Amino acid sequence: MVEKLLEVKDLKTHFHTFKGIVKAVDGVSFKLNKGEILGIVGESGGGKSVTGFSILKLIEDPGKIENGEIIFNGENLVNKSEREMKEIRGSKISMIFQDPMTSLNPLYTIQQQIEEVLKLHTDMNAKQRKQRCINLLDDVGIPQPEARLKSYPHQFSGGMRQRAIIAAALAAEPELIIADEPTTALDVTIQAQILRLMKKLVKEKNTSLLLITHDLAVVAEMVDRAIVLYCGQVMETGKIDDLIHQPIHPYTYGLLNSIPRLDDQKKRLSQIEGMVPNMFELPEGCNYSPRCDYCQERCLQEEPKIREIHEGHRVSCHYPLSREG
Repeated sequence: MVEKLLEVKDLKTHFHTFKGIVKAVDGVSFKLNKGEILGIVGESGGGKSVTGFSILKLIEDPGKIENGEIIFNGENLVNKSEREMKEIRGSKISMIFQDPMTSLNPLYTIQQQIEEVLKLHTDMNAKQRKQRCINLLDDVGIPQPEARLKSYPHQFSGGMRQRAIIAAALAAEPELIIADEPTTALDVTIQAQILRLMKKLVKEKNTSLLLITHDLAVVAEMVDRAIVLYCGQVMETGKIDDLIHQPIHPYTYGLLNSIPRLDDQKKRLSQIEGMVPNMFELPEGCNYSPRCDYCQERCLQEEPKIREIHEGHRVSCHYPLSREG
């Protein structure tokens, strides 16, 4: 039986600036089951990272969660105090940040940084913590793990730093890991290694993963289901096979068409015309309408509501594409 771990309902996170209000996340809803990998995908500025930060209540001024519920294990995190959230962060929900070059403190050894999580969230003694650190580095594929505990971040390559960050994220055996563009600063070969490692560890530990990325190719290989965000709103959501092979929102279709194909190198690379709109001046009706090849009069006037087209496959579009493409 599928067991729900996280449910986000109508989440709205806005930033109040001197120029106006930025609706970075504007009515996002989704569910994540235990042991599942869920992808959040879209262009830069779509609200992906803010969604992840909102779940952990890491939104700072001038940002604020204006509305919605974040139900984790039956409890609404929106109502939790900062003290309660500190107990949850790292122990029940961990986050892997974008840049492995800056996510580790250069003044502390790898052991000290992983041990910090264990000190905060477990009752282990010093000997147990050290052994746990060794086991974690071994799990993430760092050779000679006991010797490398004494290393400082600058003595690790980018890929090894990211492995150490993953080890720290797994230290207290969280139920959910939020990975925000975890391979952005890494070369393609190391990216593939890190992604395979994360998928393997998630399945072995029965941990849920929320993978935030702009790369649909990564999503296709990694996740069970995916959410496509644009200007802070869900455009399409469903099983990854449906989104990749039968996209029904023009934006999802455009993203897929813009991926280079090795089997057709002579064809000119497709692109979505136009630019992401200014978040201070979003268009009337559908946010995607100025860039949409299928835009009609209704799209310019009326904001579409998300609806189910097929079992588990939902879209926010007045005129969705047919499932046959």
